[in-house]
Amino acid sequence: MEKSSNLIINGSGSYPGGQYRKISIRGEGTIVNNVDCSSFHVYGTSEACENVKTRSAKILGEAEVKGSMEAEEALVMGTMTVGGKAQLKKMKIFGLLEADDRLMGESAVIKGSISVKGDVEYEKFESSGGFEIKGLLSADNVKIILSFGESTAEEIGGGKISVKRGSWFIPFTNIPLSKRAGFLDAKVIEGDEVYLENTKAAIVRGNSVKIGPGCDIGLVEYRDDLTHDPSATIKTKTKI
Repeated sequence: MEKSSNLIINGSGSYPGGQYRKISIRGEGTIVNNVDCSSFHVYGTSEACENVKTRSAKILGEAEVKGSMEAEEALVMGTMTVGGKAQLKKMKIFGLLEADDRLMGESAVIKGSISVKGDVEYEKFESSGGFEIKGLLSADNVKIILSFGESTAEEIGGGKISVKRGSWFIPFTNIPLSKRAGFLDAKVIEGDEVYLENTKAAIVRGNSVKIGPGCDIGLVEYRDDLTHDPSATIKTKTKI
């Protein structure tokens, strides 16, 4: 079916689902059925009672999707909650994303925060914000800058995993003023190449493992080489 009509909501009320070109919500809108659209933009408050499928999702207000969410591109500058599976192919989060099931796609950039009750699976995962992941965070390339607070994951797995403390910089220079106190807490971290700072983990496994400052690690299992900062705590080291 061809997407031929737009749904523009400026006031408040309930609207049917179906196929649309553009959905724009500036007031308060409830969409009662499944919806398939080219763009889903929320500037006010929206509730989708079932599933949402779109090419472009842009959330500047508050959006709740009670079913699953599927988007080629997703930009969240406000708050989005997804009750089912969230398949957000190219995702940028400057606000807050909450997902009650799995979250997956190709590339994720987190500058705000995410809270996910299931697994998170991306090819490339970059975070300079915060995250709470109850399951496994899996990506070929994991790059985490610990800017504030505590980020948590049950497990982290990938090819290259880099976890570093964030810095305040003097304006218009690359000179750091101080290190910020962000921390990562995970039970298991496993990758081919692993570098960690400010991390607490029960087990770290990898081919090449570097444990930097601010780390508290129970067991490190490495295949090729292990280096560690003198200030880091490692209870047990094993070459496998």
